[in-house]
Amino acid sequence: MKDRSKLTTEKRNPRSAAVDRLDALGIVDLINAEDARVAGAVARQRRQIAAAVEIIVDAFRRRGRLFYVGAGTSGRLGVLDAAECPPTFGTAPSQVQGIIAGGRRALVRAVEGAEDSAVGGAAAIDKRRVKAGDVVVGIAACGLTPFVRGALKRARQIGAATVFITCAPQARKQMQADVIISPVVGPEVVTGSTRMKAGTATKLVLNTLTTAAMIRTGKVYGNLMVDLKATSEKLRDRSERIVMELTRVSRREARSLLAAARGEVKTAIVMHRRKVSCRRAGELLAEAGGRLREVIG
Repeated sequence: MKDRSKLTTEKRNPRSAAVDRLDALGIVDLINAEDARVAGAVARQRRQIAAAVEIIVDAFRRRGRLFYVGAGTSGRLGVLDAAECPPTFGTAPSQVQGIIAGGRRALVRAVEGAEDSAVGGAAAIDKRRVKAGDVVVGIAACGLTPFVRGALKRARQIGAATVFITCAPQARKQMQADVIISPVVGPEVVTGSTRMKAGTATKLVLNTLTTAAMIRTGKVYGNLMVDLKATSEKLRDRSERIVMELTRVSRREARSLLAAARGEVKTAIVMHRRKVSCRRAGELLAEAGGRLREVIG
């Protein structure tokens, strides 16, 4: 068994040493003060995050995929970020995937021992048929999770690009990856509870990776999600409002445009702005690599 006592994520936080003596408001204030440290820690990794974004963008442009791999909180955060990409950016479910130690049941309850298997991590990579040209992002708050390490090692053997995210700077020297992102948030309010600051930092990084990559590959025009999939009333309303914003038509006209464009926001906009058919709008977008700005300016 490895001694984790020297890891930042396992150290005791002197600022919360007497947290059990505080009233509810005192606890809330303490947790909030600790959370305020997270954004700065992530900002200090801006260049590493940007480097990872470029790797992901390059993969996407070559039809590669992005895989998140983690255990426990880290795994759940990866699965969550992956699940948000199809409705937000209109991606295929296979383009961004989350792998969690213990499989789907680990999303709602702990699967004992799953994170301790490096062999299991490697097997998960093989099961998803990861290949050269894909990107594998390993997430391990403490940096030592065998499942994640096994997955990244296997990914490197295959020739996939690799990114490692950890909140334990001590783990950086022990891990080989193309990019290592290590936001150091310090010890947790409750010692070792990395679902707190470390989890928040991880979510900020994952949000940035996929959002920046999607923006760079034309999934956003201005700050509008023009590739969203209208799978709910809220998203149907948003689709109509985006078309209205970029074409200056009424809501009724926006609905008609979307119906003629098979619900595709970018296609509807191009149809109106370029005065072309649905088919031609699709061709223009394909020629521009899906980048709406290149079609309508």
